Amino acid sequence: MSTIVEAECLTKRFGDLTAIDSISFSLEAGKIYGLLGRNGSGKTTLLRLLTAQLFATGGTLLVFGEQPYENRRVLSQICFMKENQTYPKRWRVGDVLAMAASFFPRWDADYASVLSKDFQLPLTRKVRTLSRGTLSAVGIVVGLASRAPLTIFDEPLGLDVVARSLFYERLLADYGEHPRTILISTHLIDEVSRLLEQVLVLDQGRLIIDEEAEALRSRAFTVTGSASQVATFTEGLTQIGGEQCLTERHGRVYECCPHCGENAHQRSIDLVLLVLGYVDPAPSHSDRCSHDPAPWRWRKNVGLCRWRWTRCHLCDHVCCGDCDRE
Repeated sequence: MSTIVEAECLTKRFGDLTAIDSISFSLEAGKIYGLLGRNGSGKTTLLRLLTAQLFATGGTLLVFGEQPYENRRVLSQICFMKENQTYPKRWRVGDVLAMAASFFPRWDADYASVLSKDFQLPLTRKVRTLSRGTLSAVGIVVGLASRAPLTIFDEPLGLDVVARSLFYERLLADYGEHPRTILISTHLIDEVSRLLEQVLVLDQGRLIIDEEAEALRSRAFTVTGSASQVATFTEGLTQIGGEQCLTERHGRVYECCPHCGENAHQRSIDLVLLVLGYVDPAPSHSDRCSHDPAPWRWRKNVGLCRWRWTRCHLCDHVCCGDCDRE
């Protein structure tokens, strides 16, 4: 499999701020990548480096085997659609689609027309009058119809739930028929997890994870509880995200120890879900833990008994911390 992007010790500084801190990675042809991280982690800066909108402070960056800066051969093979994409003030939606054909050699006008109907784009309206969601839809249509060998979406999810679901379906269907390298940058990890084959996670400009999504799913989970409990349990573990709600804190954790299930019982920490997992249909009543008469949840084939079902994601041991049922 050929390499599309190769970065070695790539660094970008803005004065005293190090936005990208000596990272190394590669992107292969024909894969869907996720560039994940909190807002301000350096995702957009990295994408601007890939698309020659910024010069690197240090390190090397090759795209299609060449330097991307002022290189028409490279840039003609890249489609970069960002959330705050700007267009000339007089342009209408139809003008954007018409001009895209001159920028992208593999542009599929028929497919763009189909997508425009799917996303209900107002072709005669001026782009500057569009809502955030409709503007995101325009970028998605251009990105998918460009059929560019390297297609990049930067925070493309300013859509409602129905439109986001449609985007995921159309992306997977078209990727199956026309394989190419797709890079999706977002902080909404759960929504895009089922699309991804490889995951890169940035934190304060550092690349902390570069791994296949399936391998990551087997070791990543979320813990929930009081702030002090979560802080105690996650001490020494790699955290890739988190949120705090009043006195409760939720932290996404990566690489638990081989006995994490037992430790979770002892420390009264509840393992809730795989951070890159999905919700499975609930099983029959006979499959439920008899200890739990109250409503409960079922995620990734692991039942949660009063939020006490735990699973070691290294050895697959599963048991209930309240009733010891395995």
